[in-house]
Amino acid sequence: MNWSNLFNAEEAQQTIERVNSLTSETPSVWGKMNVAQMLAHVNVAYELVYDNKHPKPGGFQKFMIKLFAKSAVVGPKPYKKNSRTAPMFLIEGSRDFEAEKNRLITYIKKTQELGGDHFDGKESHAFGNLTEAEWNTLFSKHLDHHLQQFGV
Repeated sequence: MNWSNLFNAEEAQQTIERVNSLTSETPSVWGKMNVAQMLAHVNVAYELVYDNKHPKPGGFQKFMIKLFAKSAVVGPKPYKKNSRTAPMFLIEGSRDFEAEKNRLITYIKKTQELGGDHFDGKESHAFGNLTEAEWNTLFSKHLDHHLQQFGV
């Protein structure tokens, strides 16, 4: 499946418009998270790149993640509804909707401005070096999955 190219200004803006169509009251179509928790959840993927606030997995753990999760995360198949997630992506408690939405938009813009060349060959937190296309899939597929979860 082809995902939006978040390194492309027009496609990144279309994704931002989808994010902006959410409100603090937007109900989920499936799943347990509310909309603010979902935004915090998708922000974790960007925190792993920009904020260095999550510990990197060790050698064996990283090997296992690459072996069992990499193809699901950067591969072409969409995520299944209600699929399991890594512990660092679990969001509990309340979150500030506007703050999380603004953080996500800032991350999308920063990623687009840095561009695909910046990411091509860059090491990910758990998957090793990824191509530009794999980075785009990592970001875009995850966002699309959760925006669909909230009907946008």
